[in-house]
Amino acid sequence: RKQTSQSARMRRIALHAARGSVQASVICAPASACFARRTQVVPACFVGATRAFSTPPGKRGPHGGTLVSRMVKDEAEKKILLGKCDVPAMELSERQLCDVELLGTGAFSPLEGFMTEDVWNVCLDTMRLPGSNLLFGLPVVLDTDRPDLQVGKTVSLNFQGQPMAVMTIESSWRPDKAYECSKSYGHTTLEHPGCRMIATERRHTYIGGKISVLATPKRVYPVETPAELFARLPGDKDVVAFQCRNPIHRAHYELFIRSLDAPNVGKDATVLVHPTCGPTQEDDIDGVVRYKTYEVLKAELNNPRVAWAYLPYSMHMAGPPEAIQH
Repeated sequence: RKQTSQSARMRRIALHAARGSVQASVICAPASACFARRTQVVPACFVGATRAFSTPPGKRGPHGGTLVSRMVKDEAEKKILLGKCDVPAMELSERQLCDVELLGTGAFSPLEGFMTEDVWNVCLDTMRLPGSNLLFGLPVVLDTDRPDLQVGKTVSLNFQGQPMAVMTIESSWRPDKAYECSKSYGHTTLEHPGCRMIATERRHTYIGGKISVLATPKRVYPVETPAELFARLPGDKDVVAFQCRNPIHRAHYELFIRSLDAPNVGKDATVLVHPTCGPTQEDDIDGVVRYKTYEVLKAELNNPRVAWAYLPYSMHMAGPPEAIQH
């Protein structure tokens, strides 16, 4: 009964957010396109709800007003940054690599790096960022068990030996993981995949600070930056955002295709099908296999009003807060 009450409370929070108390750009999620369109970006799950704007019609832009880019393209600058590293490189997991990529491209705007302890606490307690009060569903943190990764140190973040980013550590702390699970998922039991991930995969210390991203991974599926996706979507029409983590079944299809004819969606709107293809819970279908099923459906539909984009996001199975996040 207690868990049901908590889940209902979290659903009410998400519904309240989607009905206009937060910026429209958040509803589609920072990681999808980060943009409030000319009119509202409408998530498919809320099509038919009362339309309300926190960003006035006619305006559009990234969550927080500025699209953050932490990508470093100049080779000389990359060498300088790597030369500042004063501890051995840290090897990233696949989940951590997803976060680094999304931070670098601005998909997690307005974040410029992994959250510090203060930001982590505020995000858990309020689902917002301190100072700006912008909605942010879940913390974005980097975990480690290395004692040498102390505040003030600069470390290269590597994946399979390749430097992907450089980070200067601004904060280091031992999180209360039970509290984090309770606030993020409404549960603390290991039967929940998100709680199990925090308890068994993440190490005992979190470190936070700004990052400079040197490279993005080569993936089987194509990945667009928020800026690239924004440029591809129509600038003068509504965009309905649909997100999923599994192969699309008939109910999924009917939900997003019928949204184009919903009364609160403008004429000639586009639906953006934006699946996550990163790590998820253990018994889900692999991201590459999911991508291949999407490509088959994309070819069969051949519908110019259905746009597709693939998101290298690591799923947490957090329900409404994560629906806001991605």
